[in-house]
Amino acid sequence: MAEIKIDTTKITDWNSFHQVFKDALGFPDFYGRNMDAWVDCLSSLGEEGLCDIKLSGNEMLHLHITNTSDFKRRQPDLLDALIECTAFRYLETNDLPRIALVFLDAVSVI
Repeated sequence: MAEIKIDTTKITDWNSFHQVFKDALGFPDFYGRNMDAWVDCLSSLGEEGLCDIKLSGNEMLHLHITNTSDFKRRQPDLLDALIECTAFRYLETNDLPRIALVFLDAVSVI
């Protein structure tokens, strides 16, 4: 299982959303910075191509989405797009899921 941390504190708009994912997952320089291109890049997880992450067999990628509650409050449209586009890939193709979104929140220790 591969795990990648997505730091949502760095996401303030669509441009930064795409930059954070490009940096974290190694999308190519010609990445189109739209959700169709995002889905295309994540669809290549098991092969050479549009993403530096290479999964084998039934291996899954866990995307650890940090500070989810704050992200939802600040950028609800971006969080919705992340969830919908992650699911879309598998609903359209009937492939087995290869990506799990893991929603994390900061925890205060008193």
